[in-house]
Amino acid sequence: MLKPINYDDRQHLVYARGRALPSDVIAAWMAEFARHSPSRRPLTVLDLGSGTGRFSPALADTFGGPVYGVEPSARMRQVAANVAAHPSVSYLQGTAEKIPLPDNHSDLTLLYLVIHHVQDLPTAAPEIARVLAPHGRLLIRNAFSDRMPDPLWHRWFPRARAIEEELFPTVAEVVDAFATVELRPVALTSIRHRLAASRAHYAARLRLRASSVFDQMTEQEIAEGFTAMDADLAAHPGTGPIEEDCDLLILAA
Repeated sequence: MLKPINYDDRQHLVYARGRALPSDVIAAWMAEFARHSPSRRPLTVLDLGSGTGRFSPALADTFGGPVYGVEPSARMRQVAANVAAHPSVSYLQGTAEKIPLPDNHSDLTLLYLVIHHVQDLPTAAPEIARVLAPHGRLLIRNAFSDRMPDPLWHRWFPRARAIEEELFPTVAEVVDAFATVELRPVALTSIRHRLAASRAHYAARLRLRASSVFDQMTEQEIAEGFTAMDADLAAHPGTGPIEEDCDLLILAA
């Protein structure tokens, strides 16, 4: 049984640095989101589980309307206000089960690495549907336990895969949850995503432990993993970029 993660405890201190993305990667995601979104502009966007706001300003620039970053962690919201402020972005307290927006308010709702943190998906699904405007789109960027990638860091932290297989839902579980509120899948795509410019950069980001998977491990497991990582990097100091295939599930009314 995995424990719930409180981002106010530690993750807020490292998340913005450990999960930062270069501007060209952000731009690539914005282009992919736009490809699956209503063509008219502006669009009102709900960035649900917005964390430290790494996508919220770019969503405002891309879609031209107000963006509401809804995030349950007070300290993550404070970091977002400090490092990701934007005149068209409002960071609000809320959860997937209780969204502080009116009915039919969002033309586009994004959950980026969020769906596995939703505590009660059967309750959250109708709430997400309530906020979504007619002809709106729901974008769910996540790993799914039945479509797991094989990331480099799993070589060094062997229990990470088992944790993620338990943590992440299957595609069918997500689709079935939203089918109850008449949101149906229209596409499931996979996008090649650059995680780090080099193995050294990748390792430096891992050391920040800006993934909730680390919070499910023992300190001994983590120490052994970093020892294995250092040995592997010393033996294979490749400098090429580290990339991963990332799934994006698109649903619509």
